[in-house]
Amino acid sequence: MTNLILLLASYLIGGIPSGYLITKKLKGFDIRNYGSGNPGAANVYRTVGKWAGISTFLCDAFKGALAVEMAKYFAPSSEYMPLICGFVAICGHMWTIYLKFRGGKGVATSAGVFGALLPIPTAIAFASFVIVVWKTGRISPGSILAAIVLPIASFLIGDYPLGYSLVCTVVGIIVIYKHIPNIKRMLNKSELAFEDGAKKNANK
Repeated sequence: MTNLILLLASYLIGGIPSGYLITKKLKGFDIRNYGSGNPGAANVYRTVGKWAGISTFLCDAFKGALAVEMAKYFAPSSEYMPLICGFVAICGHMWTIYLKFRGGKGVATSAGVFGALLPIPTAIAFASFVIVVWKTGRISPGSILAAIVLPIASFLIGDYPLGYSLVCTVVGIIVIYKHIPNIKRMLNKSELAFEDGAKKNANK
């Protein structure tokens, strides 16, 4: 029964639509109707502004970390319950019940989950994300690279259970799949840059 409650709580917490709520509070509109239509941190950053985007990222990452830490606390004898709850929280973010199962791409929530489970590989993936975003001025290629780097780093670095690396790989594949529209835009050179949008909104 405890495990079922943890799984349900993880889904409901993961599904809290941070970007949607922050945008509604600050601007009064539905973020899904603007920019890329995604309620994640990148679109909030572009559409609403820098601090709204950063706040969305931190809230989404916190959701993932909270699901993991709850499982560690309430199911301390289970090696895999924190991983399962983290995965469920990521799914809750991607397919949130609060927005008719139309959620984000899971990058920030995954960062929170795997930051709590695989800190060193996650730090490496985050570093790759920052470098690529800095070089390209676009978040999507950084997110895609991080989704590739994280499972590789989890297999190569640290003495983590094999199941952790396998789930990490599955999440990476899902994240890349969710970025297919971005990949198409990158191929035809129409992918949105994020900094211009943030500067434009900051000056309003």
